[in-house]
Amino acid sequence: MIRPLLDVHTHSISSGHAYSSIQELVKAAAEKGLEIIGITDHAPSIPGAPDELYFWNLNVIPRQMYGIRVLMGSELNILDTKGTLDLSEPYYKRLDVRIAGLHRLCYVGGTREENTEAMITAIRNPWTHIISHPGDGTADLFFEPIVLAAKETGTLLEINNSTMNPYRHKLTAHDNNIEILSLCKKYDVPVILGSDAHISFSVGDFSNLYPLLAEAEFPDELIINDKPEEFLRMIGQDS
Repeated sequence: MIRPLLDVHTHSISSGHAYSSIQELVKAAAEKGLEIIGITDHAPSIPGAPDELYFWNLNVIPRQMYGIRVLMGSELNILDTKGTLDLSEPYYKRLDVRIAGLHRLCYVGGTREENTEAMITAIRNPWTHIISHPGDGTADLFFEPIVLAAKETGTLLEINNSTMNPYRHKLTAHDNNIEILSLCKKYDVPVILGSDAHISFSVGDFSNLYPLLAEAEFPDELIINDKPEEFLRMIGQDS
């Protein structure tokens, strides 16, 4: 099993329903031996999320704190079956890491085919680095074309720890994530583990995922969380 060195899907109090400051999240990451943390607060379409000005001003935040690298980004929302993302290109340029995902609070879905096309469009968006929790069951999806699109574009698919927490009652999450992992193993597609931490104590916590990875017999070499240099190269932050 890998020793994680990065967790790039976390939320600060700015997301509106999270409970730790940026400093608290970064300190927790440092205490857990991570080298990189991403602070990816929800984009504005989620109720309670910060407005656009928050993301415009991210340059004031140090990218090194407490001995680790800090990536400031956002979890963008896929809004509709056309794969539309909230925020716009001028804001994307200010984000170190860009995650895109489906959320029930703001996704207007369609058929399984339409939902799949929405996610593939987001994957092919050149600004997208990571797709968050594709297996959480928010929308009915065909996973094979999604995995193949991720392979084509170099976009990372996330296996999300919070999704697998029993209190979330994500009834299809286990089977969906096993299918995603099996397809990624088949097609040699790397994945990224995400804590989706909404409080500092959850930073770097992937404990719900280790049984999944074992069940899928997923190879360590396809998990990006212990490969910080490779991850930074993939998102264009290696300079």
